[in-house]
Amino acid sequence: MNIWDSLILNPMINALLYIYDFLGPTLGLAGAFGLAIIVFTILIRVVTLPLTYKQQQSTQKMQELQKDKEYIKIQEKYKGDRQKLQEEQMKLYKKLGINPFAGCVPTIIQLPVIFGLYGAIIRSLADSPTPLLEFSKHIYTSVSSTIIPLNSQFLWMDLGQPERFAIPALEGLPVVGDGLPVLAVIVIITSYLQTKLTTPPQPGAQGAGMTQMMGIYMPLLLGWFAYTLAAGLALYFVVSNVLAIGQALLMKRFRSEPSPKPKKSEGSGRAHLKGKSDGKAKGKKNPPGKQARGKGS
Repeated sequence: MNIWDSLILNPMINALLYIYDFLGPTLGLAGAFGLAIIVFTILIRVVTLPLTYKQQQSTQKMQELQKDKEYIKIQEKYKGDRQKLQEEQMKLYKKLGINPFAGCVPTIIQLPVIFGLYGAIIRSLADSPTPLLEFSKHIYTSVSSTIIPLNSQFLWMDLGQPERFAIPALEGLPVVGDGLPVLAVIVIITSYLQTKLTTPPQPGAQGAGMTQMMGIYMPLLLGWFAYTLAAGLALYFVVSNVLAIGQALLMKRFRSEPSPKPKKSEGSGRAHLKGKSDGKAKGKKNPPGKQARGKGS
């Protein structure tokens, strides 16, 4: 057994089986494997919450930095010297406690989760003798063998096959004849929204261009995965994206911002200035010597 199976694949397979056993055979819920994927996704988001929280904090700080006077001054001063510009930017990031690479960590962590979950779904839904025999090598002894083979149906989809929503009127047509890829479309939309909310803006035209390209290509790539691979993986993408969007909106909503100072009305301002000047005039007196000379003359 290799390290990948021991550290990633086997824990994911058995976590899904434990949740499936509880939701399906124990509670008697329909579509237990789909529900197990949803619960598993929520658990993954909870475990990675500290990292995603830091990522979104960094995103908000980077957005606020675009209006910072010192940042704008650096951009204008070193716009012809890219190396010096990057050096000064990194100094400013360090000074303000901003990590411009914080958004990379959750993305890197997501990759083994995606590949591991896909492998776990494909192996868990084995229904023929040879794949089932191979699947049994990944199962912990504490998992009940009575739950195998698993029921792969969830709503209108088979979680082990690419998702399509069948519409009889479209049957026989090219591309959509076998059904509409509903989850793939939802994955593209939610991935785009998540990227817009959680990706920090990059300084400079080149950095901004790369960010914009990633914001387009990454949702399309995930949508392609959702279109061609098992529906269980597409379900994971949708749930994970929705949770990330919700977290980003909550952080944006409840982020503490300094309350604006109340504006004084024009009339009250004039009255205040007048009172202040009157007070100065009344309080100003001639020195005693000058007063005495004035009286004597």
